[in-house]
Amino acid sequence: MFAKAFRLKSNTVIKGSDRRKLRADISAAFPLLSAEDLNELIPNKEELNIVKIYAHKGDAVTLYVLHKNPIFFQLEKQLFPTVYTLWRFPTMLPAFVTWPPVLQKLTGGADLMLPGVVVHADGLPEVNQGDCCAVTLVMNRAPVAVGTAAVSSAEMRNSGMKGKGVNILHTYMDQLWAFGDKSHPPVMQVTNSPAQVEGEEYEEEEQDSSDPASVETSCRSMQELRLDEHELLKEEEPLEDKEGENTDGEDGDSRSPQEQMDELLLQCFLHALKTKVKKSELPLLTSSFQRNHMMSCCPKGKYLDIKKSSYKKLSKFLQCMQKDHSLIRVKELSKGVESIVEVDWRNPELYSFSIPEDFEPEKESEEGGGASEVPYQPPEITPLYGVTARLEPLFQDAQKKKGTPLKASEVRNIITEYVKKNELVHETNKNYVIINPTLCDCLLEKSEYQEVEKLKWDDLFSRTLIRMQACHELLFPGQRPVVKKGQMEPIDITVASRGSNKKSSVSHDPSEVILIC
Repeated sequence: MFAKAFRLKSNTVIKGSDRRKLRADISAAFPLLSAEDLNELIPNKEELNIVKIYAHKGDAVTLYVLHKNPIFFQLEKQLFPTVYTLWRFPTMLPAFVTWPPVLQKLTGGADLMLPGVVVHADGLPEVNQGDCCAVTLVMNRAPVAVGTAAVSSAEMRNSGMKGKGVNILHTYMDQLWAFGDKSHPPVMQVTNSPAQVEGEEYEEEEQDSSDPASVETSCRSMQELRLDEHELLKEEEPLEDKEGENTDGEDGDSRSPQEQMDELLLQCFLHALKTKVKKSELPLLTSSFQRNHMMSCCPKGKYLDIKKSSYKKLSKFLQCMQKDHSLIRVKELSKGVESIVEVDWRNPELYSFSIPEDFEPEKESEEGGGASEVPYQPPEITPLYGVTARLEPLFQDAQKKKGTPLKASEVRNIITEYVKKNELVHETNKNYVIINPTLCDCLLEKSEYQEVEKLKWDDLFSRTLIRMQACHELLFPGQRPVVKKGQMEPIDITVASRGSNKKSSVSHDPSEVILIC
């Protein structure tokens, strides 16, 4: 579920009543936890956050975060502990044991198959289908994955340990683990040794498995499994995940997607400096350099996404190009706005760079013979208003749920229709609207409950809009509209004099939506 990056929806501090409810839910779901354990997991005076996210497949998930580490996640009203919690309380879930190489498959999105399960002398843990369970590795009982049992223990034994064993939801080294402090599993010694391994895939480990010494020799310790994400993906063989995608990338490239994006990023950067940027353009906004120059140097069939690289942010990548490669010099000319102020065109790395053979240059215009220039079209920005929980009853008849973004005209039409449907227009003065219980709860302050019996139409509309979530819609030419929370911040433009009595304008746009050229 968390093999790929998820989208953050909200992050709020938990209320006292919700904290008590969470403690009760955890106690009911995991009865092995004592009262002291619950107090340690859900302390009364320490900050605990509720983070709502959308997984890459669209599942709505609620995270409970303590000390910046996710401790539980809730999916379809069922609570699951994270590996951070299981490392503190390793016995709170029944655990299935597997071999260290299997962890790489689980991290890539695969489920735990029964041929890969190691059966100890005391047998399989007793679970029913759908029960929450953990996965550990031989020679270390620190859990490395969490999921639900695909079948009961009895069905596992009756099937001859064939088929799916555990539906994996969360693993060590996945994106949910990366949301925390990225600590590694502790080493917890195992007292009993594997007695039997079913299946032919692990015949090498089966040899003389009754001897603990041979098992310890044949298995890598948890210390050897403490790899960073780069090393883990580099070792992994091509793996078809649940959606049939090859995790090792296209064309059989053995490098990780992150490595491939790093190389593409550097290629586009050098290509843009060598062929697109002119000395007269400096200083050049870093955001303009990425959008207007680097993007146009991306080979056909590929997409430049800096978030999928090891740098994650453009500023971090450019700092690396400045410090480690000495290719450019970046400077903050105004608060929060970075620009490329100098390029070393004599740098050996840039001088020796050659344009890839498979790159298709832009078509030349018939008149000028130069590169065709597409006139800049600014995005259309439309203010929107999101339905809040308080106003949801007012929009219920229009079937607008919490979070639905609406234009001001749509809000006005819905409120007007509500007033007419409920016959709330004042009989003698039609400029006023009578306040019913719903309008009272949604629009009035507590001090006004007994005093205000009617409102003017304009006051009714303005109170409604003020109590809604401010949003805005961005519509770029040729792209789908994007809705973002918050109001659109104003753009500050500063005109500064440069050499040769030239003037340049620098725009400060906090949302990085519009750039003034």
